[in-house]
Amino acid sequence: MKKEHFSSPWIVKKDIDGFFGLGLDNLIQFILIGTLCQQVLGMPGEFIVRRILPGAALSILFGNLFYAWQARRLARETLRDDVTALPYGINTVSLLAFIFFVMRPVYQETGDVELTWKVGVLACFLSGLIEFFGAFVAERIRRATPRAALLSALAGIAVTFISMDFLFRIYQNPMIALLPMMIILLQYFSNIRYPFGLPGGLLALALGTLLFWTLSPATGPPPGPGLEGRGMLTLPRPAVQSLVDILCSRQLFRHLSVIIPMGLLNVVGSLQNIESAEAGGDSYSTTASLSVNGAGSILAALFGSCFPTTIYIGHPGWKAMGARSGYSLINGVFIGILCFTGTVSWVIRAIPLEAGMGILLWIGIVICAQAFQATPKRHAPAVAFGLFPCLAAWGTAMVDSGLRAAGSSFYDLGDVPAQGGLLVQGMLSLNQGFLFSAMIFAAMAVYLIERDFFRASLWALAGSVCAWVGFIHAFRITPAGIVPHIGWGTASSYALNYLLFAVLFLCVHLWRKRGGYPAPL
Repeated sequence: MKKEHFSSPWIVKKDIDGFFGLGLDNLIQFILIGTLCQQVLGMPGEFIVRRILPGAALSILFGNLFYAWQARRLARETLRDDVTALPYGINTVSLLAFIFFVMRPVYQETGDVELTWKVGVLACFLSGLIEFFGAFVAERIRRATPRAALLSALAGIAVTFISMDFLFRIYQNPMIALLPMMIILLQYFSNIRYPFGLPGGLLALALGTLLFWTLSPATGPPPGPGLEGRGMLTLPRPAVQSLVDILCSRQLFRHLSVIIPMGLLNVVGSLQNIESAEAGGDSYSTTASLSVNGAGSILAALFGSCFPTTIYIGHPGWKAMGARSGYSLINGVFIGILCFTGTVSWVIRAIPLEAGMGILLWIGIVICAQAFQATPKRHAPAVAFGLFPCLAAWGTAMVDSGLRAAGSSFYDLGDVPAQGGLLVQGMLSLNQGFLFSAMIFAAMAVYLIERDFFRASLWALAGSVCAWVGFIHAFRITPAGIVPHIGWGTASSYALNYLLFAVLFLCVHLWRKRGGYPAPL
């Protein structure tokens, strides 16, 4: 078939399932924004609805339209009707980091909501610049990085921050969430079709919502984030002057130790997700995909959002569902309408998260499985090795939440290496820059398995450099939380050990070249 004769529908039935999963994930981000900006930063609900959410929605609409078009173009070029668009939305990790480590210190110091918001806009803008310019060197990084190194970090995030987190939520509310979860898993594990071809996601969402409202107390379900301004027109408003003001202030340099690592992590994370898509059969341009991702974050900041966007983890899950380009298109339009009309709170209050969390659980399962299936079988130990920093990051988040719930924090523990079996130093050092650490762990392991000791040495050297400047393993414990410690020699003990790894691998490489290398066991 010739390209000019190839055509595919804009929306297929399975796009509805994909939309429920991606749309729900985006709604979760808006719930987090509404709740944390009010409770942590003291922002009025109307300010959030009028100044932050429209800009965030505009960036999501922009990105989803591009990635839907990109998928259709790839389908036309390859004459395939099974191409799935890259998922896209607000970056949860950056969202939490910017609120707690950039914006909250400003609010605690000044009590000025307007200044706090401007600093958040600055953080989003700078992160977008890093993402945009990083797009032009990311392809070289991708080619030099083993697939196991790129996918193992995603698998770690999938197991912990996606699957485990949502599984906990599901079992927290079993009467509402368990049956919808099994409707999802029944369809996708068994590959069955429900009567009349109804999507499993739609059935799960409808059943979960029905159970939620039926089993709620007579007083009604618990309220959502309580954002004012529902039902009013809230179109995006430019925030360029506010951005210029804050760029010219002393705030520009105060938070670079958080903004720069988060921007780099966004580039690496998006790069990993593009690699995940290629492993699933959809090969997209790295430069185009990442530059539009960065442009989306810049656009968000220019219209008042404090939260950068990213290419989402989960492409293989959406593809396994049968979603194509339409799910991205529907998601962008849906989020835009909700926020531009101020009706996002109505949807949040009407549809419980528990109804659709089974979809997100499935996404995590598929991503983790792909890390082992899409890499050579002999690289499985390397994938497993790359999981450990992600597990440490998740463990840190769990311990931090537990300490805060008890009215304490890591800061209150003091300088205690091991308290009650809690190995604070080791856990927090692995937590800091865990995406970089996961890649370095897995890449070194891949080249050791392949007996390519020279490349293993180069990756160990990269680990030494990252540790020396504080991209990995360097942190400070502050009353506001755990913050990165960027600087010269901030994790020198780790840097020295990675350097010794590099020397060791290089010595083995030279020994092998001289014929002294022993036979494999």
